[in-house]
Amino acid sequence: MSAKGKVYLVGAGVGTEAYLTVRGKQLLNIAQVLIYDALVDRELLDLVREDCLKICVGKRGGKASTPQENINQLLVAYCLQGKQVVRLKSGDPFIFGRANEEIAVLQASKCNFELIPGISSALAAPLLAGIPLTDKDLSRCFAVLSGHQPEKLDWSALASIDTLVILMGGRSLKIVVENLIHYKRSPNEPIVIIRNCGQSDRQIFRGTLTDIVEITRGISLSPAVIVIGKVVQLSPDPQTPSSIQPLTKKTILVTRAQSQSSKFTTLLEQQGATVVEMPALAITPPSSWTDLDSAIANLAEFDWLILTSANGVDYFCDRLDTLGYDGRALAGVKIAVVGRKTASVLQKRRLKPDFIPPDYIADSLVANFPEDLPGQKILFPRVESGGREVLVQELSAKGAEVIEVAAYQSQCPQQIDRFAWQVLQQKQIDIVTFASSKTVKNFYQLLEQQLLSMDGIDALLKDVCIASIGPQTSKTCQELLGRFDIEAEEYTLEGLTTALVNLNRSDLIN
Repeated sequence: MSAKGKVYLVGAGVGTEAYLTVRGKQLLNIAQVLIYDALVDRELLDLVREDCLKICVGKRGGKASTPQENINQLLVAYCLQGKQVVRLKSGDPFIFGRANEEIAVLQASKCNFELIPGISSALAAPLLAGIPLTDKDLSRCFAVLSGHQPEKLDWSALASIDTLVILMGGRSLKIVVENLIHYKRSPNEPIVIIRNCGQSDRQIFRGTLTDIVEITRGISLSPAVIVIGKVVQLSPDPQTPSSIQPLTKKTILVTRAQSQSSKFTTLLEQQGATVVEMPALAITPPSSWTDLDSAIANLAEFDWLILTSANGVDYFCDRLDTLGYDGRALAGVKIAVVGRKTASVLQKRRLKPDFIPPDYIADSLVANFPEDLPGQKILFPRVESGGREVLVQELSAKGAEVIEVAAYQSQCPQQIDRFAWQVLQQKQIDIVTFASSKTVKNFYQLLEQQLLSMDGIDALLKDVCIASIGPQTSKTCQELLGRFDIEAEEYTLEGLTTALVNLNRSDLIN
């Protein structure tokens, strides 16, 4: 008899793993099937097992989505197959989530299920914007409503409630405003719209019932939470000294790898920046494992293993594990790494580097190598194509035998992120950052696909500060974008953050 399946209806919260419940994370870790909504943060998808079947069922307003009947059938089918199924719903399952329909079908099919609450954007968005929904003087009650079908709501009653919180109301904002003013709500009533609550690219729009439609004209307001009421004026003024940080009022575009959370984003947000992430690298397995597998089978022949990136560490160690080896296979091999991040990722694998060059660049590794290079046999797992050749050339020139093997591929995404492209076009970006030459090349390629000419790229970036993590990245910026405006003194993400903080009074970003 097959194992008994179960369906877990899990609230994903309002963004990254930081807003997920402990129980929700536990269930994602054991899920055999994940059925998730379009608004679920992609970072959460990385919490499931490698063999977990992931099925996106859409459900985003204004776009094609999976019919609810099909979602119901998927839940029942996989449960009856004995699978542990996580139905991951944005926010909380019982707040405009249609969980009741799914539960009814599960009950009718005699499927086991469990409900796991999540943080609803109706509560989180105002809080993250500093807006209290209740106040002893200004708001003794509040109502949460959907703006999806405004014609079905009793606006005469709603207009009398102190504070209104509206979900899914971006497309019906004009109708909402007109109805409230019609039923005697003051045209000067404060209103705030929080877009992408809990995300790195969160935006906040403030106004009144009179001017908010004009303020947000032409801007996509999905997903967003709308808060209307006098409590809006209690939120901290972004201009007060207590809330001003070095990068407050700066919007920074971070180019990064797809499916990788950005430590850089966190560093910048801690300094007050608004961050928009733009995937500029797609990291995938190599076209063939043959060379890497052969090298791993013959590790005892090598004197040194060189790892120059976190991706190199991850793919090499994962392949080591897949082939049935562990750290003992490296017992006679010394390890050299380039960069503090690479060393940190290696140490998480319970491996300690024998050598880290003083400067976090490959050239420094050759110049400061701790042993005489003649006669040394070095294994170098690296990106399959497009990487720098200088390291191999210089090691070889000094007498080392370097065996290069493809450990992963680094490719350009097929298309530019839609939101990143939107804010670039609207001239909302103050700074664009690059942490590698490859991100510069791919950024240029993605823009070229949209603009078709260098003149168009120049115009798009005319008033944008271009920030580079180090000399090689700066060189690529100069070659492709015609300039770079700032270069980190220490070639790390922390160093680049420091450079931006120190530059905050410069004319480049003022």
